[in-house]
Amino acid sequence: MALRYNDISPLENHHCAVAFQIFSRPDCNIFFNFDPEAFKQIRQETITLILATDMARHSEILKTFKQKVDNFDYTNKEHVACLKMVLIKCCDISNEVRPMEVAEPWVDCLLEEYFMQSDREKAEGLPVAPFMDREKVTKSTAQIGFIKFVLLPMFETVMKLFPQIEEVMVKPLRESRDRYEELKQTDDAVNEVQKKKSENLTMDGEK
Repeated sequence: MALRYNDISPLENHHCAVAFQIFSRPDCNIFFNFDPEAFKQIRQETITLILATDMARHSEILKTFKQKVDNFDYTNKEHVACLKMVLIKCCDISNEVRPMEVAEPWVDCLLEEYFMQSDREKAEGLPVAPFMDREKVTKSTAQIGFIKFVLLPMFETVMKLFPQIEEVMVKPLRESRDRYEELKQTDDAVNEVQKKKSENLTMDGEK
């Protein structure tokens, strides 16, 4: 896919292509009654929004939105287009907004996917992203970083336009961050105890 899409958002471009292949089937064409001009606009906006979910573009999109949010103009097409991209991104990576019992199993699945990918990359001598390396990341460290540096800055910026999301979205994110920080403290304490036990066993063995 990377070769097919010239290394430009390969997964997202693939999703766009497959989606419109499905829509082209008579039994799946939900746009059948739209005139060509309306369909053209729907197709373009759909592609734009799907491509916006590529995390490689996260900083770029959020930076642009931050520049507009304090003087947001709903009559400005560029402002509205940027808002749509940020909102679809919020939907795309909103797992930690949900209750812990819903969110955590998906975190486990995602980490396992990352670890399996990095194991394969190591076996093939390919570079490994640090956040995917099971030897360098834990659930708590992964989620603390993701919430603090990706989720909260984005949701808190959206909150400037929609203050009502603070209680139902931003507050759960802060609580999730705090819970993972507590988990990290527990993990660190356990690791320290295990480290000391290992050191003591080594010293006893050398006597």
